[in-house]
Amino acid sequence: MSTILNTQSLSVGHGRTALLTGLDLELAQGELVALIGVNGCGKSTLLRTLAGLQPSLSGTIMVHAQQLTEISSTERAKLISVVLTGRPQAGLLDVRTLVALGRQPWTGHLGRLTEADQRAVDKAIEHTGIGAFVARGLHTLSDGEGQKVLVARALAQDTPLMFLDEPTAYLDLVNRVRILRLLRDIAHGLGKAVVFSTHDVQTAFDLCDRFIIVHDGKAWKGSPAEALSSGIMDQVFADEHLRFDPASASFRPR
Repeated sequence: MSTILNTQSLSVGHGRTALLTGLDLELAQGELVALIGVNGCGKSTLLRTLAGLQPSLSGTIMVHAQQLTEISSTERAKLISVVLTGRPQAGLLDVRTLVALGRQPWTGHLGRLTEADQRAVDKAIEHTGIGAFVARGLHTLSDGEGQKVLVARALAQDTPLMFLDEPTAYLDLVNRVRILRLLRDIAHGLGKAVVFSTHDVQTAFDLCDRFIIVHDGKAWKGSPAEALSSGIMDQVFADEHLRFDPASASFRPR
């Protein structure tokens, strides 16, 4: 698998306050990566920094061997798509119109969709399985349907990198699994690097290729099997009332 993004000695945070420091990360084609850590540890800040939505404090981010800071916003949008937490907020738009907005980096100032753009929208709709409700208004969607639509918009953007901030935050168990299976299919089937933050650790263990686990201002990196054997989960989520059970890859009360 070829590397799409890598960082060197990266520090991220807000103002002069660093949340994470000394990060050396690699994101490769065709892998689904879960970003895990307690609330406030810097997961969202890291995703936003990697996506170019906020500046790093120090270090470098390279995308296809080019510094992220040297890539224009238009070109960056052809490399990186982002799905932030929450339902689609787009007034009275219908589903297909929102998905088509993912083509904006490719359509120029006039925003006219070519036949190639329409095909990209069609493929995104087909791949995410939302064809049955493309004519519906966004306000009519369930949480699970809405999240699929946001993924479809990112997919229509046709970027090698996809970042998602807690895409399963408001979903029930069935829809959490559906969304993560969809993200795995996108990574494996379409050769994209897909990174998402999550608190759904057990499903992540079942479906992800790799973990980035944020703890004490640093990032642990490895496979789910390595996370199970290393004891890192107990270190990160240590609590007198909670333990991590490697046999079931889930948390248990003490």
